[in-house]
Amino acid sequence: MPPPLKGMMLADLGAEVVKVERPDSGDDTRNPPSAPLLETPCTPPPSPSVDGKPQLRADDWNALPPESAYFLQANRGKRSLGLDFKKAEGKEVLRELVKQADVLTRWQVENYVPAPVLNRARLLTLSPYPGKLAEAGFGYEDCKKLNPKLIYASISGYGQSGPFSRNPGYDVNIEAEAGLMHITGEPDGPPVKVGVAITDLTTGLYAKSAILAALLSRAQTGEGVHIDINLFESQIASLANIASNYLIAGQEATRQGTAHPSIVPYQVFPTKDGFIMIGAGNDNQFKKLSALLGHGEWSTTPDFSSNSSRVANRRTLVPLIEEALSSHPTAHWLERFKGGGFPFAPVNDIRGTFEHPHTVAREMVREVDHPRAGKIKLVAPAVQYNGQRMQFTRPPPVLKQHSVEVLRELGYTDDKIAELQQKGVV
Repeated sequence: MPPPLKGMMLADLGAEVVKVERPDSGDDTRNPPSAPLLETPCTPPPSPSVDGKPQLRADDWNALPPESAYFLQANRGKRSLGLDFKKAEGKEVLRELVKQADVLTRWQVENYVPAPVLNRARLLTLSPYPGKLAEAGFGYEDCKKLNPKLIYASISGYGQSGPFSRNPGYDVNIEAEAGLMHITGEPDGPPVKVGVAITDLTTGLYAKSAILAALLSRAQTGEGVHIDINLFESQIASLANIASNYLIAGQEATRQGTAHPSIVPYQVFPTKDGFIMIGAGNDNQFKKLSALLGHGEWSTTPDFSSNSSRVANRRTLVPLIEEALSSHPTAHWLERFKGGGFPFAPVNDIRGTFEHPHTVAREMVREVDHPRAGKIKLVAPAVQYNGQRMQFTRPPPVLKQHSVEVLRELGYTDDKIAELQQKGVV
């Protein structure tokens, strides 16, 4: 996930991205659940030879599996080039891409070309396993010889050195090994993973920032750089106060469910018909909450009058708050707490999230026309510039959709492209 997310965010900034995938199966995220397909005619079959000369093949999209919802959400703004760079001719194509690249990242292959924000920023991403690219002739030193100004970003599970550097790293095992799973779940329950691949997402954000910083540095120095970024360290860096509590105070973390280890009340509470999140982060906020719950005396009781006393007596206070909230449904409390001076929120399901009036008002869902799936809805970029949200440049690509046009941009003739198609290189 990190490179697709990183590539998508950079495409949102204006980069034109070419995603190079395995020509037979494509990106691993092209798996179900899938979007329904349009009822459209087949794409043209391969053209017959003319005077013995090979003709360019047009891939039959109806032979492809349906478009994966997972792939669609992380690959908007990109073009797709199918390339087998295990073959000698494929390696040569990849070398041409490296020569023209500004940035190379190891996971899968993407190429950035001139863009309004990322001016002439080109990026390639490759394999997740350190060492494999070097064996194929595309290690950092190899690529630096082809392109001395190259920014080479190695994105892996554990980094380019250390005893675990060659281990495969996936979000779920990194969540476990780097502490996140230990602090996620109910106090009396087993560890659980976060509901989305949060370590992948965090690593993608770190990678995007590192690449942008490297591009700025190169603009000043004229020199490329080798960036080492990985899931393991990104997750450790994201432990925030949990990390500092251990490193500075020697305090081991425990699972708290939705509660906060050092603030009370700061968690999800059940109501008569659902759940509500309440965060009274200081004494004044707790005083306001107590009054609205009809128990103003709580804020003056010695056991609850300060946050430290509330933390020490959470086993007593939390059941009292639960009892008060259970008398009315969630909607009642949402209305009553309006303007109360402390944070609160319903626990929405995904439908409730996307039907939320603020989601609608901020236009966080955009529609785009996809050549196989028709109109699809995608989550919009999270950032606005000068009051304007970034626009989608193009829908997520069909596998190998742009192979011919990308190779033509690299200078390949149609005869040469046809030859590569016949050999299964593209």
